[in-house]
Amino acid sequence: MLSIRAQALNHLSHKHIMNTITLVSIVLALLAVMATGVTAAEAPAVGKPAPDFSLQGSDGKTHKLSSYKGKQAVVLAWFPKAFTGG
Repeated sequence: MLSIRAQALNHLSHKHIMNTITLVSIVLALLAVMATGVTAAEAPAVGKPAPDFSLQGSDGKTHKLSSYKGKQAVVLAWFPKAFTGG
């Protein structure tokens, strides 16, 4: 049976290992994206139509910009801090 101190050290060690694995995974993912040469799309000129694209809505459905052409105004809202603690 492990002492309380040994259990605490074991817990901290496990937490440290998990944090390290998470950090390494993030770094590898960033390196993979950089290695593929993925770049941001060029913004359309002011006054020109937006390029067609699809996004998943908060309703879970995929919405395509072209399906709204001539029907109604389209408003895109992005809340970077939504559902976060900050």
